[in-house]
Amino acid sequence: MYFLETEDVVKQFASHRALDKVSIRVPQGKIFGLLGPNGAGKTTLIRIINRITAPDSGKVYFNGRESQPDDIYRIGYLPEERGLYKKMKVGEQAIYLARLKGLTYMTARERLIKWFEKFDIMPWWNKKVEELSKGMQQKIQFVATVIHEPELLIFDEPFSGFDPINAELLKNEILALKEAGHTVIFSTHNMASVEEICDDIALINRSRVVLSGQVDDVRERYKTNNYTLHIKGTHGLLPEWCTVLSEKERNGVAEVRIHKENDISNSQLLTSLAEQCEIISFKEEIPSMNDVFIKVVSESNNQ
Repeated sequence: MYFLETEDVVKQFASHRALDKVSIRVPQGKIFGLLGPNGAGKTTLIRIINRITAPDSGKVYFNGRESQPDDIYRIGYLPEERGLYKKMKVGEQAIYLARLKGLTYMTARERLIKWFEKFDIMPWWNKKVEELSKGMQQKIQFVATVIHEPELLIFDEPFSGFDPINAELLKNEILALKEAGHTVIFSTHNMASVEEICDDIALINRSRVVLSGQVDDVRERYKTNNYTLHIKGTHGLLPEWCTVLSEKERNGVAEVRIHKENDISNSQLLTSLAEQCEIISFKEEIPSMNDVFIKVVSESNNQ
């Protein structure tokens, strides 16, 4: 089931077409990676989903029905460009932002205290925002994004500016939100994060969707039939359907990277190699999402 869908969304700014018939499908209760180079159109699409701006044509659907004004209360949005009122006290501002999302004062305060204690920022409740570090301010904005427990959460570069420990903390909270049934759109340039937490992705380049699917399926789709083996013994007479890409040896163990033809199974490859050497390890090289990103964007730019 898809919680959110966009259908042929088009957005034009003067002479620049920001989105050109963009369609995505975000499964319910999953983390969906919205990827693309700077200027590809990701933020414009996010703003349309949030009803901050409207598409020139195309539609946005929630749970199979067209998006309506009240749907903004079902969304929590953490933009890449953060912004808090510097002179306001932290707790006062957090309650204000929570009430904008429809919470009562008491409910907002109760939930905020729980989150502030979890993030170890309760001592800053009565401090002014300008007294906080950038990372601390971003924790507060994360809390403000999730405090009304929206069905859809949109995080645009959520780990930007965080040290590794706090980035891990935030990643675990996003995964916990997914486990609790929330649907998440996650926009980032960090492809390692995509591999760690995303279930599905859509890659936008030059205003169009150029790749979409489940993360594992996408990586499998772009595999190169390259393998890394660690072996002992003679291995100079590889079958003609194998090409040695590189080779190095250490302490009597050779690390050999090979490429095999598509119609040769792994069983055939291993049987052939086992006749002439001892196979210590055998691993297929599945491309990373970073490799896939670079390949697809480069190919798209050259079309």
